[in-house]
Amino acid sequence: MSAPHGHVLVARLDSVGDILLAGPAVRAVAASAARVTMLVGRGRAPVARLLPGVDDVIEFEAPWVVPDPGGVDPAAVDALVAQVRAARVDAGLVLTSFHQSPLPLALLLRMAGVGWLGAISEDYPGSLLDLRHLMPDAPADVPESERALALARAAGFTFEGPARLEVRHPLPDVSALVGEGPYVVYHPGADAPARRPSAGQSRTLVAALVAAGHRVVVTGSPVEADLTGTVAQGQALDLTGAVDLAGLAAVLEGAQVVVAPNTGPAHLAAAVGTPVVSLFAPVVPPERWAPYGVPVVLLGDQDAPCRLTRARHCPVPGHPCLDGVDPDAVVAAVATLRLTPPAGTTVPARTREVDHVS
Repeated sequence: MSAPHGHVLVARLDSVGDILLAGPAVRAVAASAARVTMLVGRGRAPVARLLPGVDDVIEFEAPWVVPDPGGVDPAAVDALVAQVRAARVDAGLVLTSFHQSPLPLALLLRMAGVGWLGAISEDYPGSLLDLRHLMPDAPADVPESERALALARAAGFTFEGPARLEVRHPLPDVSALVGEGPYVVYHPGADAPARRPSAGQSRTLVAALVAAGHRVVVTGSPVEADLTGTVAQGQALDLTGAVDLAGLAAVLEGAQVVVAPNTGPAHLAAAVGTPVVSLFAPVVPPERWAPYGVPVVLLGDQDAPCRLTRARHCPVPGHPCLDGVDPDAVVAAVATLRLTPPAGTTVPARTREVDHVS
């Protein structure tokens, strides 16, 4: 049974990167839906509003999704149900990662009067879902953007082309902030400490890029100011806290290459067409989570003991998977990606075609 194409809600309740990876599914829905509302986690509305096709945004902090949840707040649940009911949503797609269940949210959306719901679900959904989509013929590590788009297509939302990431344009003019001349962006932060190099390692990598002749711009959010200050001090332009999310997208779009761990800005770089040197901790599989649709060089020991643990804090002393990355390898990767086709040129989209370098 296909979804009605009236007012459709698309839910993705976790991180900035996850929302960006939902973009192709959102565009598929928007191609035929009368209106698209996106339901995202608390504080994530700015990234949802960057996605082409999104008309409205609702925020809700789901205690079954966030890493460090508080207790279930009945008032927040009631408010979500009331807000969705007031929006008169006809149908919904609940996008999740493989380890998450769509069923708690499906129950709340049913309570809000949503008449049709679809999701990928390993668990028996009873009457909570009209479409329980499974992907038995897909590879186990299908890229996350393709997984979400597969659900939209199964629901009857047609979409041509690859699951490439996009953001709304025009973006802000950041030329006065970044200054004149080519530059490389180094983004040192990530929400999970296991997924980012130490401050000392990041400072060493930036120093190597500067020594190789690159002008480096360091980016980060205000809460990362101590980290970015250590990394940039005396050797790079520090734009921490100087731009909002759209401004950050513009900074990344103007860069020759972005160097970043597995974090939202790496996916934002992919969404604006900029090649990425991905400092990728193997706590999750790169086949699912590496930057998608742009040239990528993957650095980091993908066979480290933390492999596929989904650890948020590194369980191995010294964080060798990322702090062991050779600065010369980063310099070489940036040089390689500077020679790739410019943004907008057709490039391999699947992460299986990513270059892996230990």
